Amino acid sequence: MPTPHYPSVGVRRALRKLGADLRDARRRRRLPMAVVAERAFTSRSTLQRVEAGDTGVSIGIYAAVMHALGFLAHLQEIADISRDPVGQVLASGDLPKRVRLKRTPRPKSDD
Repeated sequence: MPTPHYPSVGVRRALRKLGADLRDARRRRRLPMAVVAERAFTSRSTLQRVEAGDTGVSIGIYAAVMHALGFLAHLQEIADISRDPVGQVLASGDLPKRVRLKRTPRPKSDD
């Protein structure tokens, strides 16, 4: 049996906002839930859970709904290095101070 997962308040808040934003995007496009659910290859009840920000819905379903609404490119940018200043600083801190070529042994001459 899987270990129960209790997401933090910040995670729950972020998913509720994402769900509300997806619901608003669907409504702005004047798309019924049934159409978006079909395009996302999920059920209408699962789409309702996504729009409510349910933490039990897999990220794959969230991604499918985003794709159905035309937001997939935004998902690809979430953890992009260009948007991660902390990661960039940490990566540049791991760079070596000096770079040296390894010496290769010279071939012995048969003089």
